[in-house]
Amino acid sequence: MLKKTLAGIATGALLLGAAACGGGDDEGGGGSDGLVVGFAQVGAESAWRTANSDSVRDSADADDRIADLQFVDAQQQQEKQIEAIRNFITQKVDVIVLAPVVETGWTDVLTDAEQAGIPVILADRGIEEADEDLYVTRIGSDFVEEGRKAGTWTVEEFAENETTGILQLEGTVGSAPANDREAGFFEILDGEDFSYELVDSQSGDFTAEGGKAVMETFISTHGLEDIDLLYAHNDEMGLGAIQAIEEAGYEPGTDIQIIIVDGSKAGFQAGVDGKLNYIVECNPVFGDQLMDLVVQVADGADVEKFTPVVEDAFGVDEFEAELPNRQF
Repeated sequence: MLKKTLAGIATGALLLGAAACGGGDDEGGGGSDGLVVGFAQVGAESAWRTANSDSVRDSADADDRIADLQFVDAQQQQEKQIEAIRNFITQKVDVIVLAPVVETGWTDVLTDAEQAGIPVILADRGIEEADEDLYVTRIGSDFVEEGRKAGTWTVEEFAENETTGILQLEGTVGSAPANDREAGFFEILDGEDFSYELVDSQSGDFTAEGGKAVMETFISTHGLEDIDLLYAHNDEMGLGAIQAIEEAGYEPGTDIQIIIVDGSKAGFQAGVDGKLNYIVECNPVFGDQLMDLVVQVADGADVEKFTPVVEDAFGVDEFEAELPNRQF
């Protein structure tokens, strides 16, 4: 069986020869040799994303049902993902997997995929409800529930405060995890009549560099004396913020409590070191589960519109025991 994983290819440099299509005949697709899958990944902006890409590629390589995974790193640019999908359609892949960088702007290209008879699976992130008929299922995290977990901990941790000062480090503007993690968090705070002040909220684009730069702005603008909590939408931004907090002469985890979402080794190590206070897990290692879905969808099986992955949340007393279990 031909099995090739085209890893780390920029959209403009896709290898689109006949051999990359598995069967290589005029019909396209994998034929009897297995399925050909096109995967338009967001990028490599974080340890979480790298672990997710590795999980998908490793699972495709190990799965005899998959002849070829055409993998495109879109470098966090929607136009590159759209170009990749159009190339997948031209190549007549069997299934398209998309991890959308933002929620909007997919109608035209996904309509093209539908008209070509190629089913689409969303991985990790979602798209706007108006386009929900253009994909078969989404596998990934319940981002709203992740936000709720962070909000529940906040309400309990700061129950004795008269008013809790909060800073928020948002993910990429317009992305599903940024929108949903914010929505779930404030749903809990507002639903519990929790007294808080959102002092500032800006996007760090899910990167450590972005998180550090935004946190530096927060500190220079507001100081930290009246701030109780930093809610960071992912580990990378939280870790960047910790660096900025330390460089400004404050003690992260003590002078300001910190919540992060993801649960990387680096994040848990920061927790063990006392530099943050709560971790909401977002599990990136679902490649095997995705390959099973790909086969089911290609076979026309009925699947749920949302396929969740299993996740947890961890407090300070659990960081050390959980650290060896981290896979990314």
